[in-house]
Amino acid sequence: MDLTRQHDLRAWRPAALLLFVVGLGACRGDKSPPAGESRPGAAAPTAAAVAEAPGDESIKAQPPAVPNAAEAKKYAGSKLKYYSEPLGVGAELDKVMVQQFQKDTGIEVTIIPRPKDATETYAVYQRLFQAQSGDVDVMMMDVIWPGAFAQNLVDLNEKLGDAARQHIESIVQNNTVDGKLVAMPWFTDFGLLYYRTDLLEKYGYAKAPETWDELEQMAKKIQDGERAQNPNFLGFVWQGKAYEGLTCNALEWIASHGGGAIIEGGKITVNNPGAEKALARAKGWVGSISSAGVTSYEEEDARNTFQGGNAAFMRNWPYAYAAGNAEKSPIKGKFAAGPLPHEPGQKSAGTIGGWQLAVSKFSTKKDAAIELVRYLTSPEAQKFRATAGSFIPTIPAVQQDPDVVKSLPFLANAKDIALVPRPSNSTGARYNEASIAFFQGVSQVLQGKQPKEVLGQVEQRLTRALR
Repeated sequence: MDLTRQHDLRAWRPAALLLFVVGLGACRGDKSPPAGESRPGAAAPTAAAVAEAPGDESIKAQPPAVPNAAEAKKYAGSKLKYYSEPLGVGAELDKVMVQQFQKDTGIEVTIIPRPKDATETYAVYQRLFQAQSGDVDVMMMDVIWPGAFAQNLVDLNEKLGDAARQHIESIVQNNTVDGKLVAMPWFTDFGLLYYRTDLLEKYGYAKAPETWDELEQMAKKIQDGERAQNPNFLGFVWQGKAYEGLTCNALEWIASHGGGAIIEGGKITVNNPGAEKALARAKGWVGSISSAGVTSYEEEDARNTFQGGNAAFMRNWPYAYAAGNAEKSPIKGKFAAGPLPHEPGQKSAGTIGGWQLAVSKFSTKKDAAIELVRYLTSPEAQKFRATAGSFIPTIPAVQQDPDVVKSLPFLANAKDIALVPRPSNSTGARYNEASIAFFQGVSQVLQGKQPKEVLGQVEQRLTRALR
């Protein structure tokens, strides 16, 4: 299925920023933390059996009741399999919300944590759909996937079309392929810089770094100082493993260095001086202000390091904000989040992330599955997820809710972030191939190869993916 039929995600930029600013006075996949892979057909844990992430706190707030429980009870006794958040606060939210859904509707839901990262998840879905497997009913869907998987997903227009009109229009359009609404918006996000406010003050810095040079200087000074007491302390942690998360990080580096997007107007533009400079800079972090091991880091690796008090700066998605402020978090009240750095004369960049919920066409319990999607994407559920887990709502009215505004203070700076789309429109069903070519090339640079040489190779691979 060709993603060029969808709305270009670059149209999110003005719409999304406007929605973030409204009510505040003043761009994820991918976010989801790893959890150990669950294979299709394998015995899956129930919602109650999903383990808590080490150091995370269980969600104590009461999830909202199912608004249309009376109608949904028609499907009581149905048994669903839900490919969910793998670990961390997202998994905890899934657990308590599924428990509430089961209690209110009588529909049983088995939670299957999705694979470790988005690239692995994509491959699992491919295998399930190729086998026309009924082993999944409801699934998480990265913002860049609806076009690639549309032919395997249920058209939600009939039952959820009215509800979809509450959500940001551009996301709904992104999820609509050939007139079919194949996924419901669930949350949106973008890359952020997290920083230890107490350590900035300790080392004489009045504000967070605005440029990459400032970040490097501050990270080095703080790292050197803190290592007197903590030899494992790091200046900057981020997602350096060769997977979709590295695509997101590298897009931000390149855009903030004036290198643009890697594909623009259907043309491969990745091989340019701005991209070369950005990758050379990132290469210099490895073994310096970042450990050599950062090249194996995913989101949770970075978060656990930062939240454990072992890093001054971190690039991550909004979910890490709530986790860092959990009651037993060592850094609670000692950090803030805002735009990532940029080169002088450029803008801060944040790769657009976010996830949707979809129903498999091969599900034997489609009606019950749609009711679970209706609940999890409802205004009530989005507010709960925003206030308890820092997940950015896709419903404008919920974004403007006073409780949500208070819970997501980092959105006040969103006007300064240029939201960067991944090139899913240009590559269509071959996006995964293109992303792999890109992040493998970036990984080679981080491992020591020269950016100019690698970018030429990436350009060739992307050219083949566009044919």
